[in-house]
Amino acid sequence: MKRLRLMLLAMVLVLVLALCASAFAVDVKFGGSYYAAGMYLDKTTLLKGGTPYIPSPGASLPPVPVSTENLSTAFYYQRLRVNMDFVVSPGLKFVTRFDAMKRAWGAARSVPGTATDDVSSGTRAENENIAFDWAYVDYTSPVGLFMVGIQDDGGWGTIFSDTSRPQGIVTYAIEAKGFVGALQIIKMLDGSKMAINNAQYSDFDMDKYQLVAMYEWKTGKAGLLGVYYRAANFRDMGMLAKVFVLQPFVVTNVGPVKVQAEVDYAWGNLKNDNPGGIEFRVDNLIGWIDAGVDVKQYYFGGTFAYVAGNDWKNCDMTKGGVIKGGFLTGGMDWNPTLILFNNERQYWAGDIGGHDMTGTFTNDVSKTFGLNDTGMYNTWFFQARAGVRPTDKLDINASVSYALADSKTLGSMLGPFIGMTATDAVSNEYGWEIDITGTYQITNNLSYMLGGGYLFTGNYFKGSDPNNQLRDDFLILNKLTLTF
Repeated sequence: MKRLRLMLLAMVLVLVLALCASAFAVDVKFGGSYYAAGMYLDKTTLLKGGTPYIPSPGASLPPVPVSTENLSTAFYYQRLRVNMDFVVSPGLKFVTRFDAMKRAWGAARSVPGTATDDVSSGTRAENENIAFDWAYVDYTSPVGLFMVGIQDDGGWGTIFSDTSRPQGIVTYAIEAKGFVGALQIIKMLDGSKMAINNAQYSDFDMDKYQLVAMYEWKTGKAGLLGVYYRAANFRDMGMLAKVFVLQPFVVTNVGPVKVQAEVDYAWGNLKNDNPGGIEFRVDNLIGWIDAGVDVKQYYFGGTFAYVAGNDWKNCDMTKGGVIKGGFLTGGMDWNPTLILFNNERQYWAGDIGGHDMTGTFTNDVSKTFGLNDTGMYNTWFFQARAGVRPTDKLDINASVSYALADSKTLGSMLGPFIGMTATDAVSNEYGWEIDITGTYQITNNLSYMLGGGYLFTGNYFKGSDPNNQLRDDFLILNKLTLTF
């Protein structure tokens, strides 16, 4: 009898396990990339001359005066990125991504909790060890696609104006016969009273709402993104911001010719509830058109971009930014040059200084909207490029770029309110940059890139004094990239 009971129990357990097998079965898919790179930047500032620096008596070098403007920098750096999709059932998965060991070899580590990483859910210090960026549910239901959790925001249309950064998002999307529509609710900043935040206001958040409409056909796609920002995260100054953005784009292919274009326009205001308080209007226009031709092993093309800059003598109008950069920028995903407008160079090597705060190249946007975007701002940009693939494994590319400032005015939004007078730079010319890169595909998953860029510095970086002296700059970069 005991043996029979044990057999019956075993049969029940087998049946339960069989019925529950689908619940326990999870297919995990991995993917990602790793790069190791070396960078040499000939000058960390565009200034010529400057205050001399004398090494301390205890230094191993002789006490010979060295100009602080003659500093160069050279270092290695790396990043590991891993995507993990947990496929629970057809149409349902849990998506994650983390970055690890994002650091310069042998360099001092960042202080935890202070330095930010503007395209990550983690801080810069966390990314130097490990930081998860994504964690969200992806469910394809009979009535549409739902994605709920921390996922990428900021990638839309063309690569121009894109800054892909993780945010807490609820996404609903539908697709039918080439048409894609989507709604998104995005939490950018939360200042609510909670265990880790002793809030002084009931409404201290910043939220973003997006509506997407896009149509794809055989040789291209076009779409429109509508955005509404509501920022109450500076209630302590009595201000509330409401800004609207429209972002239409089109991408089309005609034989070997590919044309891309995008125009983004933002308008709204930063309204002050206090009588006589500071108020600002937002009126920000940017645009981009890119054309390329690819014929066998040869290709060539050109790019034009415009990002509005501010006239700081009319400081109640925010055309190109609130503090120094732009509400809308060229984006941190787009790196058209190696020196002037390159966010990887900015992230690892930092600012390249000019006179009168002209040459930082950080393209700082106001943190009012939590954007912290170092993309192109205050710029008319022109580029011609050409390339050749002499073999299936080797790709050589060269480009010539020229850039001008949209506004020569030097200052800040708050200048008139703290007694500062806006002045003009002696020129609006950023300068010319020549870049050459070569990429060799070692295997299907492993490639090596070697490149160099030279900047012929323009007189905009003299600031307001024509007697200030400038120097040119150049950069050498090599990078090994593994995808898996």
